[in-house]
Amino acid sequence: MRAASSMLRRRVKPNGAIRFHLLWILLISAVIAFFVSVSPTSLLQAFLNGQTRASSRAARSHCSYKESRGECNFADGSWVFNKSRLPLYREDCPFHRNAWNCGKNRREGLDIINRWKWVPRSCNLPEIRPVNFLSSIRNMNLGFVGDSLNENLLVSMLCVLASADPSARRWKRRKAWRGAYFPKYNVTVGYHRAVLLAEFHEWKATKPSGPLENLGYIRGYQVNVDKPASDWINITEFYDVIIFNTGHWWGFDKFPPDTPLLFYKNGQPIIPPLDLQDGLKIVLQHMISFIEQSFPSKTLKIWRTQSPRHFEGGEWNQNGSCVSDVLLSDAQVEERFGLGRGGINREARELNAIIVHALQGTRFQLFNVTYLSELRRDAHPAIWLGQKNAHVRWGQDCMHWCLPGVPDTWVNILMAMVAEHLTAQDLC
Repeated sequence: MRAASSMLRRRVKPNGAIRFHLLWILLISAVIAFFVSVSPTSLLQAFLNGQTRASSRAARSHCSYKESRGECNFADGSWVFNKSRLPLYREDCPFHRNAWNCGKNRREGLDIINRWKWVPRSCNLPEIRPVNFLSSIRNMNLGFVGDSLNENLLVSMLCVLASADPSARRWKRRKAWRGAYFPKYNVTVGYHRAVLLAEFHEWKATKPSGPLENLGYIRGYQVNVDKPASDWINITEFYDVIIFNTGHWWGFDKFPPDTPLLFYKNGQPIIPPLDLQDGLKIVLQHMISFIEQSFPSKTLKIWRTQSPRHFEGGEWNQNGSCVSDVLLSDAQVEERFGLGRGGINREARELNAIIVHALQGTRFQLFNVTYLSELRRDAHPAIWLGQKNAHVRWGQDCMHWCLPGVPDTWVNILMAMVAEHLTAQDLC
């Protein structure tokens, strides 16, 4: 009995190996408990506050790419009026574009426009902190490719970031339309104008007649669906974050029936000719394929959804107007933008449906600005365009946005998306 008791005591007495395993289990449990207790939003907030170290580009390169969508839907929310809220920058921002500089152009109601704050329903959208954001993307490059609404977004971002680096200067290399270099952080932000993304140029009928001439076409624009525009074809290795868009040029107001878009593939016209929507689909197919194959896998690839227009009473060239100081209600948004309603501003959701379908199964993150912008009919330059009677000659601008204004919220969401991505890369 004494022997059995002695043997039992020897069995239950933990040796060194067992103690090591117990300590290891406790350590693993503590780590798991930490990450369970910390929400994605708080991790994101910590990152934007500079509490999470942003790895260098070289240190991150070994990590496999992860789409960090988090639990926050920044696109679902509401505008909340805050009378103490101030604009993020002034009219003397060195990167302003005159037609969108609503402060300089004395746009009525601008003070009220910037009192509205976008508040997501499911989580917190961290405030913009330019110094912390530039610190987090130190030694990186951020690019925009697309039409003038991406330029509108770029100008907003440059003006937001300028306060963090007074030595920032204009940058127009690598065929960039405009941009800025922030030497304090070694960060470049550039915009490459490519309204259709694909290469296109004027087309005229020639002799001897070809397939298009035989169908009665005289003039138009040749779109090479399988060739990216020269403005951005050579930037595949330059940017660490790249934001694409296209859409506003895919309409009859830009290319009327007497000068249509004529789609070519492998140097030959596509017969029968495609309409605008089918042409957009095949261009997206080829451009997205090129991007996925040509940009490094570690590059954060983002696609911005359509920014809505707010013309009332007619198109931009038919005396359409957006002089208003009142936000739209949800019911008014559906009335003006709902699919199947046939309104003059329906293009945003129609094109979004095509774009979202084209992006399925890709490594793009969707940057959704449509709904939050649909509510803001009050925030366009309208008749305040910086030149006397400019709206009489060109029509009101109910497509682009006042700066400062709604695109500053886009910048806020974009910064949060980039921060989420970098945080995920740090943890990979």
